[in-house]
Amino acid sequence: MLPYGLIFKRRNINLSQYYRPIAIVIVLLSAWLCWLVQFHQPVELIKQYGQFLFLGITGAIFANATGAGGGVIFIPVFSSLNFSEVQSVSTSFMIQCFGMTAGAISWSGYYRRHHYHDKTWSGFIPSILLAATCSVLGLWSSQLWQLNSPSSLHTSFSLFSIILGIAIIISSQRRTLQSHRLNALDYFWLALIGYFGGIITAWLSVGVGELLVIYLMLRGVCAKMAVAIGVVVSAITVWSASSIHVFSSDTHALFELVLFAGPGAIIGGLLARKLALFLPVKTLKLFFSSWIILTGGVMLTN
Repeated sequence: MLPYGLIFKRRNINLSQYYRPIAIVIVLLSAWLCWLVQFHQPVELIKQYGQFLFLGITGAIFANATGAGGGVIFIPVFSSLNFSEVQSVSTSFMIQCFGMTAGAISWSGYYRRHHYHDKTWSGFIPSILLAATCSVLGLWSSQLWQLNSPSSLHTSFSLFSIILGIAIIISSQRRTLQSHRLNALDYFWLALIGYFGGIITAWLSVGVGELLVIYLMLRGVCAKMAVAIGVVVSAITVWSASSIHVFSSDTHALFELVLFAGPGAIIGGLLARKLALFLPVKTLKLFFSSWIILTGGVMLTN
């Protein structure tokens, strides 16, 4: 029998390429265990909240494969659990800090490897910088000026979900043009959408990423680029609110739930790009938009 090293050498397998991912997994797992032991009765905690790992995976896959925020999944679930409005939004923001960040890193890596010199993706970085800056300004304008949602979270989210689902269906029917290049007018609209999308995100924990993806799809931009921009901008936006929902002493987020949903969101965020590249974007969007409309309708009637 041949030694393992010789077998790997003959098969051209470079073991060093696995060292970094393994090291990252070990570090993250160690950090999670340190966080877990901070709570009393960790075994009971796992029994009570462990199932939310799958909620994080599902929400992050949806968010990072379509560009729609994970709050579209999280808020209806939290509403069914009778969370308060503030607790629902804060918890959703915290989970998205995990999932959207993982998705943003994954999509950014895809851009660097495959589209860095692609002229059709030349607007990727400028769009993110402009839309993210305006989104953060919009979110903090809502906080500093105390711009409250015109109605309750339940009603606002339901209406937003229905409108969003319809808009996704319309955008998915639009034929994408690989050669389309963003112009000055597009950047103006991206700035405007970013600002008001940031305000909506402050209210519902979703908004800016979805609106950006829909606009870019309607403009005929490459669907993958549109989703990637929406994911990265959403990640920057939710982290800009971390001082409110994560690090503030009066945060209303349920940390026990985030302890499990957060790591699940990381897994989902890393898997989402592969799913989005494997399945037709149109198929994904039609499936999830139908689910969004159904969820919004059910919430609105309850």
